Amino acid sequence: MIRRFRETYRRLRLGTRLALGMGVLSLVVFAVVGASLSMYMRDYLERQLNDQMKLVQLTQSKDVEAYGTVQGKPYYGWYTASYEVSANSAVLREPADVPADADELAVVAQAVRDSGDDPVFRTAHIKGEGTYRLRACEPEPGVVLVTAAPMDDIEDTMDQLATVQVVAFALALVGLVVFGRAVLRRGLKPLSDMAHTARGITSHDFTDSARLPVRADRGNGGPEVEELRTAFNTMLEHIDDSLAVRTEAEQRLRRFVADASHELRTPLMSVRGYADLFQYAAANEPEEREKHLARLRAEAARMGILLDDLLLLARLDAAEVEAPVRLENADLAELVRQAAEAFRAARPDHPLAVTAGPDPVRLRLDALRIRQVLDNLLTNAAVHTPAGTKVSVEVSVVPDAAVVRVTDSGPGIPAADQERVFDRFFRIDKARSRDRGGSGLGLAVARSLVQAHGGTITLTSGPGATTFTMRLPLAS
Repeated sequence: MIRRFRETYRRLRLGTRLALGMGVLSLVVFAVVGASLSMYMRDYLERQLNDQMKLVQLTQSKDVEAYGTVQGKPYYGWYTASYEVSANSAVLREPADVPADADELAVVAQAVRDSGDDPVFRTAHIKGEGTYRLRACEPEPGVVLVTAAPMDDIEDTMDQLATVQVVAFALALVGLVVFGRAVLRRGLKPLSDMAHTARGITSHDFTDSARLPVRADRGNGGPEVEELRTAFNTMLEHIDDSLAVRTEAEQRLRRFVADASHELRTPLMSVRGYADLFQYAAANEPEEREKHLARLRAEAARMGILLDDLLLLARLDAAEVEAPVRLENADLAELVRQAAEAFRAARPDHPLAVTAGPDPVRLRLDALRIRQVLDNLLTNAAVHTPAGTKVSVEVSVVPDAAVVRVTDSGPGIPAADQERVFDRFFRIDKARSRDRGGSGLGLAVARSLVQAHGGTITLTSGPGATTFTMRLPLAS
């Protein structure tokens, strides 16, 4: 039974449980207040009755002194008697107005002599009469006057008071539970709204969109509810951002796998085709064999470069597992000069200007990887600009960083493509051949390598000026 009650209570809504708890607490308070009020009222009525009996006995004491007994009955239902009290007994003086069972009166009379108190009060039940309040006093030595007053009026008053209390407290309790539940339901409505929002999240379909178009609306819930709502919305924002990042990562991974598969498929198909041609030429046209073998080697080399770039990007993505760069002291200005000399030799149709101070710019870096970044930036400037386009490289030192700027005076990069130039396998000119335009991994590799050194690489472009800016920390 108790277990079933607990299970039923746990299934109740929070507002109902709070209202019931408030009702139980109020019931305890009402019981304490009612009991205290009843005790005070009974004590007050008994004191009034004691005072009334005292006044009556003052008058009756004169009769005892004058006549030896009480001559008249003070009130209807009251009893008065005088006793001669000795060491062992209390003898009733006649005539006396006493009930048929007067033992309790004699006991009270004897108690005056035994205890030495004057007066003595007792509450006793007299057979056939009911509950009486007894008062005994000693008006003269050896004589005890006992007065018995019925307590029916006090009992009736207490019963009426208890009835009024029960009815009033019951109505107050019902009203408190009913209206309290309504107030609590209104106060807890923001929590219900947040629960509804949470249910909306569980029913949201993430296949089409990774965003959470639900938030907890503002309302009148007090500071605590407002703090909870703010924390709830903040949590949704974090979940929203995490889902967006996850979705973007998944999409990038799909694009990366698709692009890598496509990029690898082309040289593999070429290798297979040139291998078949080489086999045919070896059997039928020996003079063509070396040409097909050279093409086969070129495709294999291009595929090897692509695989090397993919492997490097994978190592950079897993930098916490495998160190992708090996830092050592090197002169950045000297690396720029070496890259410029190699560029002039390979791209004589693009004039190159180098601006660097006479002092070395020494940093902690991987010289091989930074040289790869410089070669990628310079090659990118030559590949995507027409012959004769001027290219410049500038090395400078600013507070806490060394800066290298590679600028070309070509047509520039469209604004819509500037945010994606560092994406893997992204090409600005989709129609450009792979032999000339590359695989689309050069800038992605450059950015990853610079970030592995704790630096940044940015792009600013417009008609007639495209600048890649690489910043490396001086204290890397």
